[in-house]
Amino acid sequence: MARTIVVLIILVLSQIIAGFAFAQTGTIRGTIFEEGTGEPLFGVSVLVKETSTGAVTDFDGKFEIQVQPGTYSLAISYISYATVELTGVEVKAGEVNVLNDISMAEEASELETVTIAATAIRTTESALMSVKRNAANLMDGISASTFRQIGDGDAASAVKRVTGVSIEGGKYIYVRGLGDRYTKTVLNGVDIPGLDPDRNSIQMDIFPTNVIDNIIVSKSFTAELPADFTGGVVDIETKDFPEEKNMKLSLSGGINPSMHFNSNYLKYDGGSTDWLGFDDGTREIPTGGRTDIPQYGDVVGNPNGPKGLEYQEILGNFNKTLGGYRSNSLMDMGVSFSLGNQIARSRATWGYNFALTYKNETEFYQDAEFNLFAKPRESTQTELESLERQKGDYGVNNVLLGGLAGIALKTDNSKFKLNLMHLQNGESKAGEFEFENTNLGANFTAKQYNLEYSQRALTSVLLGGTHYLNGRDWEVNWKLAPTRSTIKDPDIRFTRFRVPENTISTEVGLPARIWRDLEEYSVVGKLDVARNLSLFQRDAKVKFGTNYVFKYRDFNIQSFQFATGSTEFTGDPNEILLPENLFAADNRNGVRYNADFIPINPNKYESIATNIGGYASVEANPANNLKAILGLRVEQFNQYYTGTNQTGTINYDLVTMLDDLDFFPTVNLIYNLKEKQNLRFSASRTIARPSFKELSYAEILDPITGRTFIGGLYPETTNGGSEVLWDGNLVSTRINNFDLRWEAFQDRGQMFSVSAFYKSFDKPIEMVQFLSDPGTFQPRNVGNGSVAGLEFEFRKSLKFIAPKLENFNWNTNVTVTRSQIKMSESEYRSRVLTAREGQEIKDTRDMAGQAPYIINTGLSYQSYVNGLEAGIFYNVQGSTLNYVGFGNRTDTYTVPFHSLNLNVNKTFGADERFQAGFGVQNLLNDKKEMVFKSYEAQDQIFTRLSPGTKITMRVAFSF
Repeated sequence: MARTIVVLIILVLSQIIAGFAFAQTGTIRGTIFEEGTGEPLFGVSVLVKETSTGAVTDFDGKFEIQVQPGTYSLAISYISYATVELTGVEVKAGEVNVLNDISMAEEASELETVTIAATAIRTTESALMSVKRNAANLMDGISASTFRQIGDGDAASAVKRVTGVSIEGGKYIYVRGLGDRYTKTVLNGVDIPGLDPDRNSIQMDIFPTNVIDNIIVSKSFTAELPADFTGGVVDIETKDFPEEKNMKLSLSGGINPSMHFNSNYLKYDGGSTDWLGFDDGTREIPTGGRTDIPQYGDVVGNPNGPKGLEYQEILGNFNKTLGGYRSNSLMDMGVSFSLGNQIARSRATWGYNFALTYKNETEFYQDAEFNLFAKPRESTQTELESLERQKGDYGVNNVLLGGLAGIALKTDNSKFKLNLMHLQNGESKAGEFEFENTNLGANFTAKQYNLEYSQRALTSVLLGGTHYLNGRDWEVNWKLAPTRSTIKDPDIRFTRFRVPENTISTEVGLPARIWRDLEEYSVVGKLDVARNLSLFQRDAKVKFGTNYVFKYRDFNIQSFQFATGSTEFTGDPNEILLPENLFAADNRNGVRYNADFIPINPNKYESIATNIGGYASVEANPANNLKAILGLRVEQFNQYYTGTNQTGTINYDLVTMLDDLDFFPTVNLIYNLKEKQNLRFSASRTIARPSFKELSYAEILDPITGRTFIGGLYPETTNGGSEVLWDGNLVSTRINNFDLRWEAFQDRGQMFSVSAFYKSFDKPIEMVQFLSDPGTFQPRNVGNGSVAGLEFEFRKSLKFIAPKLENFNWNTNVTVTRSQIKMSESEYRSRVLTAREGQEIKDTRDMAGQAPYIINTGLSYQSYVNGLEAGIFYNVQGSTLNYVGFGNRTDTYTVPFHSLNLNVNKTFGADERFQAGFGVQNLLNDKKEMVFKSYEAQDQIFTRLSPGTKITMRVAFSF
């Protein structure tokens, strides 16, 4: 890391020195693509007609020419391609004029010349559209040239403009409405974990757009892609060589009237470094993480002995704060800085990028609800009965600090890059709730207090190279990416008082303290080779390659409960651990701790996963207008587990839990009906594997909602163990995918497409309600399933209505699906036994996580003349099964959330150095809800949150 920083400093200093030397000259840079394929053209001659000087494009299709200030014409020529002449190329002293996406078409005659103005080149996205039109698979994307014009500050804001893509929680990307299990995000083509390593998606809002070259969304499978996706793979490609020197500072802010500057906001005092996203040690565990500490039963008879004194010391070192306080909340704020350039030398070109991002955001949810309902015992009753009700307020403060540094080197035939990324995230929560329990006759009401802190960190390194042999006949790519990811949840605090008595007991739940630690290491190695050749007397390409993935996780939870003995309280949580209330020689029935992780800790485990993959594919044109891409991928995946179950009767020591050898064939056929119009067919096989957390015995509580995740290894039985509801044998899901699509491309990025798709799922994994304990949920393989759907998408300029409306665009993506799961025998039996009178129970149901319909639509305005971009965008997803019911626990469904957002961005000045943005999120002020649904019963709230309407502002200046 230190060496890389030194190299970056040297590069910056050398650029400053070079800037003095070339202060009287300017630079012309550009990229030239083949119009038909979108591929960069190598060896193209670029001549400045006024000076008779020029350059030749490298293997990336890029060129650079140094000239005196002035206005020039360029002649661009290449064998068998029509000559392109650019006019009005203006060059200023010490500045760079970037000419993006210059396309060349195969010539119709030797004398043909295409003349265009340089200003028409700057804003096109023709290369990406050509790539999409000629891609082997269904894909979409957004490029750097669009980032520059629309002014989006981060990747999460920008990628929302890609067809068929939605953003969950402002951070995570979903494709075609399929959730995180079936959507995958990669960085520069390589798997890396995000801040939550149990997700397939990386947090998108950490990447400033000015360090991104493009974002490509692949919606169908080809052999070189990882096989563990179904909805889509999102590839974020960072820049190697910025087109021009850039130094950019951005400031952002957000105000939500229901959340900010609210004097009822809930918080608690943490450490001095919370504002940087990590704890300073204030929340450290008093035991130092030891497992040999004394327990109450060891010392109650001899509190003054060595163990007794140690016990009292540990007890006295627990933080005394168990409840938050009301305070004024602050608005959201963020700042980002980026720096980048490329430096050309006689035999090599250097490029560098550096970016820092800081965000501090506050949320305050009032009257939040988290409830549990169930079917009544009598089958004649249909209305659901309450098991638990929880309603109250909680505040969240989220801090994100991110850094990205990259350096690249390009020679005549090779390119090397080194990227370093570190992310630091800290999230603090404080809550107060009214709690009511009516389950199993244990009727009581209570006051609940929650305090939480979560600290997450990710450090990733990527080293890669690209080499061209024999011109561009052979292309070799290799990448190596080690990553370290950590999560620390230090001192989660949970307290309940029964009201109005202000008593604490096992019935209402003893005060609890939880420390969670996760450390994960991964290494990814990847090698890809491509060979251009001729088949069927036409251009063709053969690809083959291999990859290796190694992941190791160490996870541990240490939790404590505090029996309060005969101590009396007033209802103030912060008095529980006062010294006078604690266990001591003269107060042996005082407050004491019990360590739940001694002697058995099912929440301590180690897991290892390895994946060795290889593939081969051929891309050929067996007939006129027909392209065929055939491929086969092979992956050997193994997952190992070390841990114990809840009773200690099962102990695993690096036992193989998954040993899968899978073949993933893929066929993509593209028939060119006419110019810029395709008919596509795709068939492939992919996979979805359980995560480390899912393939474990862990029990992970979310104290705010009161819900518990139970690892998939834990079996569940009923009727004294005679009936097996779940056997604990969690396995991977195999998916068969079929797509048929007609697409037509027009000028200015306009396009139409109609798609039909079908997917079959073998043993899909879904979250099922755990019957034995209310509020617990477990990943299980359920019966086989299928999804059939139609998708319609278009981008259309309103110029067809009137020429004056040519800058207005209407984008729409509509997906309608029908999903079905054939229920397992145990699930079907549980539904039959708890059916209501007159209810017909079928052996099929909806598939969890698959929306019946998704609508993304928006109207936008974009003018390259005045630098204004504005749009209003609407998204809604149909009611979707979330948690699968079991027995008397009924299904939960999301309620459609009508998201209407407004964005306005404006660039100022001839050189577009200043940008300003304004946005409004959730204009309709809709609520986010999940409900219990049951036969002829009124829907009951499972979760209800009011996110409010948020106004965002952003200003950026390029130096």
